[in-house]
Amino acid sequence: MSPPPRTSQASGPRVRGFLGHPRGLLPLSGLEVWERFSFLGMQAILVLYFADSVAGGGMGMASGTAASVVAAYGTLVYLVSVAGGWLADRILGSYRAVLLGGVLIACGHYTMAVPYPAATWAGLGLIIVGTGLLKPNVSSMVGKLYATEDKRRDAGFALYYMGINVGAFLGPLIAGWLGQKQGWHWGFSAAAVGMTLGVVQYVLGRRDLVGGKQAEFALPPAAMRRALWLIGGGLVAVAALAWALAAAGWLTMSRVVDVCSVVSVAAPIVYFGVMFRSPRVSREERGRLRPYIVLFASSVVFNLVLFQSYSTVTLLAADHADTEIFGWEFPSTWYNSALGLIEVLVAPVIAGIWLRMGRRQPHASNKIAIGVVLGGLAFLVMAWATAGRTGDHWLMAAWWILAAYVLLGSGDVVLQSTGMSATTKLAPAAYANQTMALWMLSIALANGIQAQTVKLYDVLSNAAYFGLNGAVTVVLGIAVMAAAPWLRRTMHPVH
Repeated sequence: MSPPPRTSQASGPRVRGFLGHPRGLLPLSGLEVWERFSFLGMQAILVLYFADSVAGGGMGMASGTAASVVAAYGTLVYLVSVAGGWLADRILGSYRAVLLGGVLIACGHYTMAVPYPAATWAGLGLIIVGTGLLKPNVSSMVGKLYATEDKRRDAGFALYYMGINVGAFLGPLIAGWLGQKQGWHWGFSAAAVGMTLGVVQYVLGRRDLVGGKQAEFALPPAAMRRALWLIGGGLVAVAALAWALAAAGWLTMSRVVDVCSVVSVAAPIVYFGVMFRSPRVSREERGRLRPYIVLFASSVVFNLVLFQSYSTVTLLAADHADTEIFGWEFPSTWYNSALGLIEVLVAPVIAGIWLRMGRRQPHASNKIAIGVVLGGLAFLVMAWATAGRTGDHWLMAAWWILAAYVLLGSGDVVLQSTGMSATTKLAPAAYANQTMALWMLSIALANGIQAQTVKLYDVLSNAAYFGLNGAVTVVLGIAVMAAAPWLRRTMHPVH
C-alpha cells in the first residue's frame, strides 16, 4: 500500500476541512470509532466470558480471577505500545504502523470467533500486538495535524476522543447483545467485522493524512525487511517459549498476571530513565519531562478506576443491576455502552468550552486534576449505591450506574484529550511517537496495579471496595491541583 502524499497540514489555523479542523482528523477519528468498537465491544463481554461456566460456553474462572486476567490483558496491550511507537519512529512510519496494527487486530478478533480456548489466547495475542502498533501512533498522527501554537489542538483532541467514544458506545451495544444473548463467540465475530471496516476507511482516507516522516520508512526498504523478519521471528520465539513453559506447568495464570504487574511498574521507570539520559534529548526537553511525570501519574490513578468499568463494575452490573425496561430484559453489558454514549455527548461540549475560553481556559495540569477527581467521585457514588446491601439477590437501580458513568465519562474526556494533547507538546523531538507510547504505559501501569487490587473484589464488601478506590483517587486529584503552580511554570512555554 503506498503511503499518503507528502503534505503539511500542521500549518496552524489556516487549514480547515472538518468542523474547522484539518481534514485528516476525519479518517483518524473514523479509524478509532471502529477500533474502539472492536476492542471495547470485546472487552465488555471478556470478563463475563472468562467467569461463565464451561458448560455455558465460558472459561470457568472465579470472578476475581477473571477480573485480574482482564486487567493483565489490558496491561500487555499498552505495554506493547512502547514497541509500537519505536517501530513507527525507526522502521515503519506512523501510517504503516497503524495500518499493520489494524490488520493484526482484525485477525485477532476473527481468531477469537473460533470457539476453542486455544483460539481465544491466540486471538488475544494478535490483538495485543496490533493495538500496541495502532494506539500510540494514531494519537501521534492527530498531534501532527496541528502546529504547536495552534489553539485548536485541545479541541481537536476532544473531537477525536468523541470518535473514540462513538465506538465505545456501539461496541458493547452490539457485541454485548450478541455475546450475552446469542453466544460469546458471536460477540467476538462482531468485533472482527468492525475492525475490518475501520481498516478499509483508514486506507480510503489516506490522502488527507499528514505526510513527511510519519509516511516514510526510517530505514531503507532492505533493512526494513530484515528488521521485520527479526521482529516476527522474535514473536514466534516468545510464543513457542510460552507454550513450552505452559506445557511444563510453570507458566500458570497467576504467574502471568504477577509478571505483567511487575513489568508494568518497571517499564515506565526504565523508559523515563532512557529519555532523561539520552543525548538526543535537549536540556529544555528534559526539563519538560519532569512535570510530565506528574501528568503520567495522574493518568495512572484515573485509569485505575476507569478500566474497572470493564471488570468489577461489569461483574457488579451482571449480578446486581436492574436490566429490565417495560418488562423487556436488556444485556447488562449495555451499561458499558451508556459510558460511551455519555462521553460522546460530553466531548463536543467540552471542546466548545475550550474553544470559547481560548487563552482563558484552565492549564493542562488543572484539567487533568479535574478529570482525576471526577473519576474518584464516580466510585464514591458506587460505594453509596452498594452500602448496606447484603446477600446475592438485591438489585441496584440503573440511575446509580448512570450517575457514576456521567462523572467517570466526563473525567475521561477531560483527562485523556488534555493528556494526549500535552504529550504531543512535551514530547522530545527524537521520541515523538514513543512519548505517546509512554502515555499508553500509564494505562498499562494502571492495569498492572489493578490486576492485583481487583483480587480484593471477592474479599471486601462492594461498598468498602468502591469507597476505598474512590477516596484515594479524589485525594490524589486534589494533590495534583495543589501542584498546579509548579506544573504551569515548568511546562512553560510549550504549554
